Amino acid sequence: MKIAMIGFGGVGQAFAEIVEEKHQELQQNHGLDVEIVAVSDVMKGAIYQPDGLNITKLLECVKRTGSVESYPSSSQTIKGWNSLETIEKAQVDVIIEVTYTDVKTGEPALTHCHRAFETGKSVITTNKGPVALAYQELTEKAEKHDVFFGFEGTVMSGTPALRLPLETLAGNEIKEIKGILNGTTNYILTAMESGMTLNQALEKAQALGYAEADPTSDLEAYDVRYKAAILSNHVYGVHLDPDEIFCAGITGLSVEDIQEAKRDGEKWKLLARISQNKGKVKATVQPERLNQDDLLARVSGATNAIVYECDLSGTIMLTGAGAGLKETGFSLMIDLIHCHKQKQGSKIGGGSHS
Repeated sequence: MKIAMIGFGGVGQAFAEIVEEKHQELQQNHGLDVEIVAVSDVMKGAIYQPDGLNITKLLECVKRTGSVESYPSSSQTIKGWNSLETIEKAQVDVIIEVTYTDVKTGEPALTHCHRAFETGKSVITTNKGPVALAYQELTEKAEKHDVFFGFEGTVMSGTPALRLPLETLAGNEIKEIKGILNGTTNYILTAMESGMTLNQALEKAQALGYAEADPTSDLEAYDVRYKAAILSNHVYGVHLDPDEIFCAGITGLSVEDIQEAKRDGEKWKLLARISQNKGKVKATVQPERLNQDDLLARVSGATNAIVYECDLSGTIMLTGAGAGLKETGFSLMIDLIHCHKQKQGSKIGGGSHS
């Protein structure tokens, strides 16, 4: 299976390392031979080598020079293509899309997905923007062109929060989905329980790499709002515009609020809630006080968790890392294996998407 990578930052490089590390295993266990033949990155340049790139050499070049274009050329090597040229011209089966996305417009990832499907290529992405904003349009287009659309990593990184409800919990009516879907804010709230102010906890989260230099999307819960929109689309089949989802972040919470809850045997958590009633889906994202015996109250630090309230199997909770380069790289691998299985004719998850 030949792959072109659009974006080659931390997640892209982590995925390349996994491909290198697991190459033999993927062949033996899944009959999957993965070959990265193209990389295009707005900062690191672009390279296309039809007979495959040596991953170790490629990663060394990036480390040493900051550019993929320092990779040694052969007579077949093409350098300097932009992302759309790479998508259109590279002879590949799958586009791994891991660029930085503007979550208001979904670009440039949205255009990347459309162009890939139009040229008969599958797409696997960790980008929330296109999936939250254009889920139906993209899944229909993937089906029309008979290609795979995978986006497992968009909600809980390498923890399979999207595959679980559709495959493992199939046959249940899922009455409500609720979860802690942002590790940064959960880390901050946990730190505030020990007496830190929000700013002190944020500084520590930034020092540990949990929070971005501009943490607005996390603190104001915009990140979680997009994930709630994806869950509504994917699990309930109902489009919710992210802007329609009530959203309140954690900036209004003081140490006093946290300590007061603690005295009452409760904890503050930033929760997404998505529920369905007679075909209508409702979603909210806001801080809530939970009894300390609540399953979600026990989730501390940068961990994520999601709870599915099912009519047959009862309460099912899935917990794991909601971020991290290797974990997110792994989510791309999950989708790649499913894409391969689908191509082999064993339909996974019903339809052509994750």
